[in-house]
Parts: sequence; structure tokens; C-alpha cells
Amino acid sequence: MLASRFVDTNVLLYAVSTAPEEQTKAAIALEILTRDDLALSAQVLQEFYVQATRSSKQDRLSHDQAAGLVESWLRFPVQETTVDLVRAAIEARRRYQLSYWDAAIIEAARMLGCAHVLSEDLSDGREYGGIGIVNPFRRRARR
Repeated sequence: MLASRFVDTNVLLYAVSTAPEEQTKAAIALEILTRDDLALSAQVLQEFYVQATRSSKQDRLSHDQAAGLVESWLRFPVQETTVDLVRAAIEARRRYQLSYWDAAIIEAARMLGCAHVLSEDLSDGREYGGIGIVNPFRRRARR
């Protein structure tokens, strides 16, 4: 399976959202997750679990629900956190003036051979050394 699009944490979180004001984004996220050209990183899975089960979150998931979803998303290629990834993220953080965590997302996508990162948090249309950022929620809303 060849992955061309890397999924950021916000896509996963919208996919499980029950907030009425997020239902359009939830539908888009669920549709994205039916595709087979996606990839993730261990960082994204960790962030999803932490945020989805956060005690202050009104529609939080139980441990079992969140763990089950993480397991289901292991059907996609997953970039593990390695020393090489950490080094690349540190350099990308310096080069692009990003947070370390955003740089790690971009470098994980690069290591998996993805051309795009699907993210609401990074600048839509921006390119980081050949990795393009696409906000799937913004683009759909404009149509």
C-alpha cells in the first residue's frame, strides 16, 4: 500500500466528535478515513488518545473506545518515533520556524513518502521541502 497523504491528529479527533458545531467536519473526517492512501505516525496516535480521553472533554471517549480506534488505524502505515525522526524534526523546526511537534509531523510524512499532510493546524497551501499542507475542512467548505 502506497500512502500519499499523512493524517494529522485533528482529522482523527473530528472523526469521533459528537459536538453539534463540528458535525460537518466530522463527516469530512470520516470520509477521509475510508481511503486507503493514508499514513499516520506514533505521535499522531498518541496525541489522539490523550486528547480523546481528556477528562475535561465533554464528549470524551473511554479508554477502551480510544484504544480500539487506535488499533483500527494501525491498518495504515505508521511512522514510529525514531532517533532519525527526532533529528529531522529538530532540523525542520529550525529551518521552517515551526514548533517541534509540527516539524515532527512533517518529517514523519516525509519518511513515509507522503506528498501531503492533511491538517487544520498547519498553514493550508504551504509547502515544507516538498511536503504540501492541505486543510481538508477549509477546502470543502469553500465549494
